[in-house]
Amino acid sequence: MSDVVSTDKRIAHKVLMAVTFLLAAPLAVILLVHPSLMLDEHGHYSHNAMMLIMLGISGGFIYGVGFIPRFWFWKWLFHPLLSIPLMLWGYYTWLFI
Repeated sequence: MSDVVSTDKRIAHKVLMAVTFLLAAPLAVILLVHPSLMLDEHGHYSHNAMMLIMLGISGGFIYGVGFIPRFWFWKWLFHPLLSIPLMLWGYYTWLFI
């Protein structure tokens, strides 16, 4: 029975890794190739928002490739519970503002 639970946890972990990586990749491409798509209605960047969105992208890549930091602060900072909402904020900024 424990082998089934262990296998289910590994599958869920792999799916979460794929999701975070796939959320991070398009945002990174947009910011590198055509950053003007992230401008607000006045034609300006919100540098505070961009900093947090880029932190989310970093966390998405770090967790998505399977890297696990050793230090507790970096584990917390790049955890998917923090990076996924920040990346979703990036998609909202890109698509709706």
